[in-house]
Amino acid sequence: MRKLISFLHSSVDGFVQSKEPWDLGWISYDKDLEAYAREVLSTADTVLWGRVTYLGMYSYWPSVPANPESSQHERDHAAWIEKTAKVVVSTTLDKAEWNNSRLIKDNLETEIVKLKQQEGKDIVILGSPGLTHSLTQLGSIDEYRMTLNPVALGSGVPLFNPLAQRLKLKLVQTKTFDSGALGLHYQTQRGEK
Repeated sequence: MRKLISFLHSSVDGFVQSKEPWDLGWISYDKDLEAYAREVLSTADTVLWGRVTYLGMYSYWPSVPANPESSQHERDHAAWIEKTAKVVVSTTLDKAEWNNSRLIKDNLETEIVKLKQQEGKDIVILGSPGLTHSLTQLGSIDEYRMTLNPVALGSGVPLFNPLAQRLKLKLVQTKTFDSGALGLHYQTQRGEK
C-alpha cells in the first residue's frame, strides 16, 4: 500500500503559514533545502492538494519553464509537477484543469483509502495545511516530513489544529541544514496511546 506523506515547512513556534497567505519569505530555502525537497518528492508520483494550494500552484508552476529568471531547481520542479498525478480535494471546484489532475469532491476518507491502494509510488501532500489537518483527524497520514525553520512567526496557521485524540509519532530521521533549519521525518504510530 502506498504511503500518504505530509510535507510542510514550519516555524519554530509551530506555524506553517504566516498571517499573510503565500508569504514564503520566512522559509530558509537554499541549496540544502532544495536537495531535501527533491529527496522527499523522489518517493512520490502523486500530489494531493486542497483547493487553495492547488489554485496557487496552478497559477505559478506552469509559467516557470518560460520565465528566464527561473532557477534550474524551479525548472526541474516544474517539469516534475507537470508530469505528476495531481489530486485536488474541493467541494467547490467543478473541475481541475491542470495536466494529470483529478478532483475529490466528497467521501474524503474512502477516496484516500482507494488512492493509497492503487499501484505506484507514495502520495505527498505539498502544503495544504487545512487538508493536512483534516487528514490528520482521520488518521490517514502515514508520515510527516517537515522543515523546522529558525524563525518565530508569532501567529498564523498552526502545524496541528486541536486534535480529537493524541497523535503518536516516531522520529525516523533528522537533518541539520547550514541555514539553521532542520529536516524532520516522522512516522505515524497507529494503535499507540
